[in-house]
Amino acid sequence: MTARCRALMVSAPASGQGKTSVTAAIARHHVRRGERVRVFKTGPDFLDPMVLARASGAPVFQLDLFMAGEDACRRMLAEAAAEADLILVEGVMGLYDSDPSSADLARTFGLPVLAVIDASAMAQTFGALAHGLATFQPGVAVAGVVANRVGSPGHARMVGESLPTSLPLVAALGRDAALSLPERHLGLVQAGELPDLDARLDRWADAWAAAVAPDFEAPSVDFESAPDEPVARLLDGVVIAVARDTAFSFIYPANVQCLERLGARLVWFSPLADDTLPPCDAVWLPGGYPELHASTLGPDRPIAAALRAHDAAGKPLLAECGGLLYLLDGLSTVDGTRHPMAGVLPGEGTMSRRLAALGLQSVALPEGTVRGHTFHYSVLSTPLEPLARATSPNGRGTAEAVYRRGRLTASYVHTWFPSNPVAVASWFRPWR
Repeated sequence: MTARCRALMVSAPASGQGKTSVTAAIARHHVRRGERVRVFKTGPDFLDPMVLARASGAPVFQLDLFMAGEDACRRMLAEAAAEADLILVEGVMGLYDSDPSSADLARTFGLPVLAVIDASAMAQTFGALAHGLATFQPGVAVAGVVANRVGSPGHARMVGESLPTSLPLVAALGRDAALSLPERHLGLVQAGELPDLDARLDRWADAWAAAVAPDFEAPSVDFESAPDEPVARLLDGVVIAVARDTAFSFIYPANVQCLERLGARLVWFSPLADDTLPPCDAVWLPGGYPELHASTLGPDRPIAAALRAHDAAGKPLLAECGGLLYLLDGLSTVDGTRHPMAGVLPGEGTMSRRLAALGLQSVALPEGTVRGHTFHYSVLSTPLEPLARATSPNGRGTAEAVYRRGRLTASYVHTWFPSNPVAVASWFRPWR
């Protein structure tokens, strides 16, 4: 199947240039025009996609050549192209950073690049930087440039005139602190915690509509699908309780889709608000921000007792990153305060102001190899011996441990479930 659709990859020379706000502005602008917009995020990320999903009105899936693989990325793009008027792909870090990079993704799928450059501290060098992005590697097509955070109309003209004729200035967006989103460790504040997010998105769309060149149109791209691999319904009849609230929200839509394709029925609960687990065969505790709610999450709450009983009964439980921290005996926040946690697993977590680990991960387990990533600001001390340790494909030193005790599997790794549905099914099946 081949589908044709207008498409752009929104990238930049570095992080912090405004990729997310520009991508969200374009998405909301076209949605308000009555168009169907699908947005993707390059690489592992939970927070930017929350904002982009609100901007576009559709779930945001990850495109990653390592975690998902080329064929899965190809299928996702082709399916989106068959139903959308515009596809936007937000890049990660700088255009050529990491391995695989945003440039690798753009080259693989013929995605034209819209380069967003923070112009606030430069003049003619803006053109040199844009020229470098467009010519650094072959096979990357830069369709245009956005000058972000310009100081005045004169500044906008200056940076626009510095561009070579082959690189049009698509828009010059003024500096406006009111349009920025608050951040914390790990990235943006979660979309669900921003009551005025839709108003902000509309202001971003207004700014884009006022600034974009009237003759600019995203180029059309042919997206050819790849054969889909059938997934056996290994979880037919299995009910999985999934934690989802502001403390546990790092859930890839592709993981939910994978579990449903395996036949599982998902029910949702909140460790912050609920006293007990819903009736279920298995539990998934995804990552998030338990450290921000440490005083609420504790061993004396009924939900913690329910999790201990679930584990004691030998029922499957998967805990990832923040979910792992919640299951420990205690978690110490950056101010040095120790907070008792659920007491399911022996060990202590300690939050740090410095990044503890970041990188793609591959883990060989007895049930098969799975892929994912890690990104956290805490360290773990536990007497448990790891079942396995991950390796990082992009040369980073991070090698996360995976712990298993009975039917409980816990790790800092955020697993990309479609990387090995059969292995993932074995984690959640109430029988072996």
